[in-house]
Amino acid sequence: MPLFTFRFFRRGRLAAPLLMLAALAAPAHAAPAAQPATVRLDYQHSGNALDERYAIERVVIEPLPWPGDMSRTLDDTDRGTNRVEVVDIKSGAMLYSRGFNTIFGEWRSTDEAKALNRGFEESVRFPKPRGPARVRILKRDERNAFSVVWSVDVDADAPDVQRKQGPAPVKPIAIQVSGASPDKVDLLILGDGYTQAEMPKFEASARRLAKHLFEVSPFRERAGDFNVWAMALPTPESGVSRPSTGVHHASPLGARYDIFGSERYVLTTDNRALRELAQYAPYEFIEILVNNDTYGGGGIFGQFSTAAANSDWANYLFVHEFGHHFAGLADEYYTSPVAYTSNGERQEPWEPNATAMRDPAKLKWKNRVAAGTPLPTPWPKNAYDDYARAYQKTRTELRAANRPEAEMSALFHADLRHTEELFSRAPHRGEVGAFEGANYESNGFYRPEMQCIMFDRSDKFCSVCQDAISTIIDLYSRPQR
Repeated sequence: MPLFTFRFFRRGRLAAPLLMLAALAAPAHAAPAAQPATVRLDYQHSGNALDERYAIERVVIEPLPWPGDMSRTLDDTDRGTNRVEVVDIKSGAMLYSRGFNTIFGEWRSTDEAKALNRGFEESVRFPKPRGPARVRILKRDERNAFSVVWSVDVDADAPDVQRKQGPAPVKPIAIQVSGASPDKVDLLILGDGYTQAEMPKFEASARRLAKHLFEVSPFRERAGDFNVWAMALPTPESGVSRPSTGVHHASPLGARYDIFGSERYVLTTDNRALRELAQYAPYEFIEILVNNDTYGGGGIFGQFSTAAANSDWANYLFVHEFGHHFAGLADEYYTSPVAYTSNGERQEPWEPNATAMRDPAKLKWKNRVAAGTPLPTPWPKNAYDDYARAYQKTRTELRAANRPEAEMSALFHADLRHTEELFSRAPHRGEVGAFEGANYESNGFYRPEMQCIMFDRSDKFCSVCQDAISTIIDLYSRPQR
């Protein structure tokens, strides 16, 4: 049988997925089975604002066994713009599914995607099936339902599969080990832009930021459900690239500022380098620390997040961006410029903390709304917007003049103080409702509470975001017996 059988589907509707993993189920009295191997499918995702295509690159058996709980292989959270499904070809049983987002998906909403084609490397990982499997990539349609956009048959035992990896270039550092990987969420903190002499600095930053994560609810209450690992490859130069200021550095993961023209947006588009390093540690989630002082970060649901480890705002950046990557939380702010171009439509977002609220009676977080709370919920929006216009003008001027980072940090502190003072007088502060302004839009989208880590640089998730995070922790961690 050939290794890859290409079958492409466009906008096809799916039958209801099977709920039982019959092919891998074991009798109740049997001893726990050994974890299967980890399969990684690397592929190219390319196109433009109107079209997208997929092309397979390779199939890899990673060095470490599957880190996840084999009793929770199916994703029931309904998160993500995309979903991967792995189906046993012989029986038709659904073996694995997970929601995720992609860098390509973000790029195609930019102005550049209207003018040219680009390709991005992507990967999906799944536990090795016992036989040939069909890997399907799905995408949400205009009705917010998933349909198949690409499908390929993969035999992980075929001769062309890459099975042998070289020795680990560096060993993972155990930051926190709470139990066996299948029972826990495995978070891998990677470093980029650290020289050999700065390796102790990287480890100290990883420990400091992981500690802070577990001081923020609901991570604080669920810290025992996590393992945390850290790895970094040394680089000859300190720091990562910031092209808008003429700074270019070669770094192992290729992380850089100015992604999609946004000076504060930090990502890597070198998926191959990322996965080839990460595969030597148990992981389900990745946060990359860049060795820079300049405020910046990014987060892609189900892919990775980034944070400037030396920024005065590193604690906030680490947690905020991890909220995107880990739980698929939407940005709730709307006054800061972003690279994306709005299409003017107000479709209901899939993200759990933003809504178009077409029907207040069906508000997605209505279980958190107290009786009598008005929907939409009043808040001092006009006063906030008036201040934000002046604040954003000053911020743009500081960056354009390449002023010292301390001036930008002082501006951020002043902005947060102003917001706290303004909101302290608002009658619905601390309540759950529907506050207009979210998802990069001033009008038409609503957030659950007036203030949240996903809205400004405050230090708490709102209760709706906490619920959304807890749902993902439950998907990846096994309850203590």
